[in-house]
Amino acid sequence: MTGLEKIVQDISNESKDSASATLEKARQEAEKIRSDAHCKASGECEAIRLRAEHGTEVVRERAASAADQHKRRAVLEAKQQIIGETMEAAYQKLVSLPQDEYFSLLLKIAAKYALPGEGEIIFSEKDLSRLPSQFETELNSVLKKGSSLKISSRTRKIDGGFILVYGGVEENCSFSALFDEKRDELQDKVQALLFAEA
Repeated sequence: MTGLEKIVQDISNESKDSASATLEKARQEAEKIRSDAHCKASGECEAIRLRAEHGTEVVRERAASAADQHKRRAVLEAKQQIIGETMEAAYQKLVSLPQDEYFSLLLKIAAKYALPGEGEIIFSEKDLSRLPSQFETELNSVLKKGSSLKISSRTRKIDGGFILVYGGVEENCSFSALFDEKRDELQDKVQALLFAEA
């Protein structure tokens, strides 16, 4: 081999070695890039999975909360309906009491609500027409000392109960007014009776 051939051979070998080294270095860099990308992708996938799990849990909690709220609202509405129906039934029972019980109840209400002094008691047309004969005497006997009531010939459109009149002042003792006045208290009592916790 001549000197020139030897130089060409050395250059060729050196080029091959350099190309092999460069190729190996490029392979290593490519492997590192691929490995880093794989790690990064795995980390991003894990982050996405965790966010999805958290999002799913939040949606599940919201759905459970909404379902619970809907259930509570439905139970409350059902209770309110039952309470309303019970109060209406009680009201209707009062209005349709047998005559002796009805007027006995009116005496008790009058004794409670009558004011001192002379007054007048006004009934519905129906009640005025069926008043017991000695009602005014019985009425005045149950009132506090210093109170007296006269039965008025005037009537009012009320379902039951009466109106007390003292000069220009009226005390509405109709059943509907008494129920309205005590509505919250009555509802609480009905709820306690119907829905007492065991």
